Amino acid sequence: MNKQERAYQIIGERILNGTYGPGYRLVIDALAEELGVSPLPVREAIRRLEAEGLVIYQPNAGARVAPADPDQYENALTVLAVLEGYATALAAPHIRPADLKRLGEIDDRMVACMDTLDSLNFGRLNHEFHQVIYNRCPNAALVEALRDTTRKLDVIRRTVFTQIPYRGWKSIEEHRALVRLIESGAPAAEIEAAARQHKLKTVEAFRAWSNDSGSGASAGASGETPAEH
Repeated sequence: MNKQERAYQIIGERILNGTYGPGYRLVIDALAEELGVSPLPVREAIRRLEAEGLVIYQPNAGARVAPADPDQYENALTVLAVLEGYATALAAPHIRPADLKRLGEIDDRMVACMDTLDSLNFGRLNHEFHQVIYNRCPNAALVEALRDTTRKLDVIRRTVFTQIPYRGWKSIEEHRALVRLIESGAPAAEIEAAARQHKLKTVEAFRAWSNDSGSGASAGASGETPAEH
């Protein structure tokens, strides 16, 4: 890993885990000194993060962690729905019996998470389920776009919406229906529509939750759990 890549990984992870929250100022010289590198690799790393939408540059203020809002989250979820629908359709002919078995096992573990109210592992397993499918998509540029969009969603969720609802049992049912379509060799258009609707229903759930809770700031006290996407 070269210096620029290391700086990119460290700064990006701090944004993702909330160490650097929305509006946090990224001081290049200070970061360079902390990381033991010259300002150049830090500057290049910040440019990469800016291109991904995680950082914004403001005249006279420098680089800051991008702000997040409900509309931004909803819009990114909608983009993910379109990308994931197409990627799933492309991946379907390349999904192997071992992959189908893995998808079924992941869903079974998600059921166990629902039974124990383990929302953290539910979200992790949901991500793993979709990664199994992404890994069989032959369009590398599409997969990269999917992962970039997912990364942006994670930033918004972790830094602003720390407690938003997931769809639990309905999500598991939709996963299983999607697996059945893939296993049966359903037409690509049918698979794409099912995968897209799976995500768009999450958009609808988020919109309803956002309207009910205003900005969503009160959700943490309601016992709700992190969203899946």
